[in-house]
Amino acid sequence: MTVGPKVAVSTPDAPAPAHTFHQGVRRGPFVQVSGQGPVDPATSEYLFPGDVAAQTTRTLRNVLAIVEAAGATFDDIMMLRVYLTRREDFPIMNEAYGAFVEEHSTTGVLPSRTTVFTGLPREEMLVEIDAFAIVAD
Repeated sequence: MTVGPKVAVSTPDAPAPAHTFHQGVRRGPFVQVSGQGPVDPATSEYLFPGDVAAQTTRTLRNVLAIVEAAGATFDDIMMLRVYLTRREDFPIMNEAYGAFVEEHSTTGVLPSRTTVFTGLPREEMLVEIDAFAIVAD
């Protein structure tokens, strides 16, 4: 199988990366979205301090914008990885996450998910999410 060159994915509808990586990378049908946080793409401001539900929804919007910029849809997402700073935020994040994925899934087949508890790069970040998608033919 020939998959072609690796291509950077970029969109103004998601925050610009603050470091040395792209918002996403596509090679052939494969799309990897870099970890996203609760950042306003227009202002680069971190939003919703202390509100993990609102941060989760904003972060998923950023992830979806990059997936779509790569030519994929929400239904093309195979895996979402969620990184949380506080174990007690899991049920709140899970509720916001569930509402978002159910709203955006048209097939009823939801992406796989892993949730990890860890430190994140910015103190105001309660959640970070990345994604892997395979673009449908």
